[in-house]
Amino acid sequence: MAPTAATDQTVPTERPETPTRVTEHAVTVSAPPAAVFALVADVAGWPQLFGPTVHAEVVEENVLTDGRSEQLLRIWATANGRARTWTSRRTLDRAAGRIAFRQVVSAPPVEAMGGDWVIRQADGSGDTHVTLLHDYRAVDDAPEAVALIESAVDHNSRAELAALKAGAEQGPQDDELCFTFSDSEHIDGSAQDVFDFLNRADLWPERLPHVARLDLTEDEPGIQHMEMDTRSPDGSVHTTVSVRVVFPERRTIVYKQLRVPAAMAGHTGRWEIEPAADGKGVVATSWHTVTLDPDGVRELLGEDATLAQARELVRKALGTNSSTTLRHARRYAEESSS
Repeated sequence: MAPTAATDQTVPTERPETPTRVTEHAVTVSAPPAAVFALVADVAGWPQLFGPTVHAEVVEENVLTDGRSEQLLRIWATANGRARTWTSRRTLDRAAGRIAFRQVVSAPPVEAMGGDWVIRQADGSGDTHVTLLHDYRAVDDAPEAVALIESAVDHNSRAELAALKAGAEQGPQDDELCFTFSDSEHIDGSAQDVFDFLNRADLWPERLPHVARLDLTEDEPGIQHMEMDTRSPDGSVHTTVSVRVVFPERRTIVYKQLRVPAAMAGHTGRWEIEPAADGKGVVATSWHTVTLDPDGVRELLGEDATLAQARELVRKALGTNSSTTLRHARRYAEESSS
């Protein structure tokens, strides 16, 4: 009988789970719990409310039989000076005043992260006590990764709670304080050419008369960090810093301005390209949502300045630049298709 060949077998060893770290941040808000809960629940409003959030959207939503609801979220936000994206699942329990969240797909150096928003009536007052809990693990528990995550969680948690407090205590924002507007251009060219023009912002100094300088970096595909110097009609130059999220399949670019003028508390926007209603060409639209800062308006325009005056000035300044960009995008696309 032939000898049996020896076989080396390696018994896999279980990799020890990296330690979980827990943080807690809290704030007291002079507003009813229902109003505070509504702000945390409103994902679409996060970019205007929370400084670190660039863009957030609900991918899936299900209502459970016990009255709770589950959502799958995609979030883009800044942390330690960089924009990152991740997917989270959260459960909203209005009756208990709790929103639990857990990252489904994390971005390194985060291995896993979750937590809870706990929103409860403060004892003996009409105030609301908000606790923001996080638990997280770093990839390989590397000390530098742990320090990076700890710093980001602490900074963003403090910023989000401060913004939540300010937003809830300010109450519902009326149209004077927060407003949205758009400018559109009909283009007899391809949607792809228009999208390419808007996406290649690094070429704008060569293509747009009002752009004096633009530095663009894209550390991750589809997430652009942009610093731009824009010339005003009076010759002055203004610097803006933004993060853009690019959706090629939708031919849409959304962005958030990280450094805003004194009159603004927040500015987000998006570029959209859609087929024209008449079936000829496309329509490119620039959308802006702006939240004014009343104190900043008075500082910039004088004590007697009104929000209506500030709104008109902001509308004109942003709309002029957007319309100029759209006109040049039209010329580029129409010349490319001729």
